[in-house]
Amino acid sequence: MKLKQKKLLNYILVGVMAAMIFVTTSFLKIPISTPAGQTMLKVSNILILLAGMLFGGVYGGLASGIGSGLYDLFDPVYISSAPLTFIRFFLMSLICGLISNSGNSKGTSFKRNLIGAICGAVTYWGLYIFESVSKLMIGGSTFQAALAAAAPKMITSGINQTVAVIGSMILIIPLNRALKKYLPKFSSENSKRPEKE
Repeated sequence: MKLKQKKLLNYILVGVMAAMIFVTTSFLKIPISTPAGQTMLKVSNILILLAGMLFGGVYGGLASGIGSGLYDLFDPVYISSAPLTFIRFFLMSLICGLISNSGNSKGTSFKRNLIGAICGAVTYWGLYIFESVSKLMIGGSTFQAALAAAAPKMITSGINQTVAVIGSMILIIPLNRALKKYLPKFSSENSKRPEKE
């Protein structure tokens, strides 16, 4: 596949994945109000980890950041946090993708995918809680009070990230097979033979 064709395909995949993340965030969620602000249970985090595994850290991160950031821009509750949302989800998918696509694995190593998914999920969780606690402290809360108020977000986000890791690990195998079948040139260049571990 020529370099221009490969770049175009990557841009198309980023757009499609960003749209899927936007749609799943919009319609497959359960909003929850907490003392630290609104949060939600959602399944789009699965797609965010999968984007990193399937398309690499940079392209997966762009798709994840764009899709999640667009959701915030269209929801008055979250509009002010859109830039931080972009950064958090970009980093979540970037870290997952860099680890799962390291070496020759290209997203096909179970071990690297699992480590990447866990590292990406923990990175997001830490940044999200740090942001929530920081906002409350800027508003005048003590650290202990801010931490207590953010506790429901810690639990909700922890559940989201656990589901994301499990879901992405279940779906990565059939999705890698589908890429190999329907995009053979793409998968042969980006998903070389699996490592033995």
